[in-house]
Amino acid sequence: MSAKSRNQGLLVLMMVPIALAIWTLLPGSASKVNDLGYISACPFAPWSTLSMLLLAGVIWVIRQYFITRPPVAPSL
Repeated sequence: MSAKSRNQGLLVLMMVPIALAIWTLLPGSASKVNDLGYISACPFAPWSTLSMLLLAGVIWVIRQYFITRPPVAPSL
């Protein structure tokens, strides 16, 4: 796998939890009121939102590590 495709894959993988974090806060039809005081798509908001953003942050850190690490010299 090339470095460019790995970085693009990690970027897409990072966007998934960000999209889910936004979705958890949207008004919806959950069975109970969340901790913010309204009925959202996820009854565990804002905690599910924070966990999704934390996951996206971990993926971002891993991606940044791969981007900034020095290239490995090929062995003979």
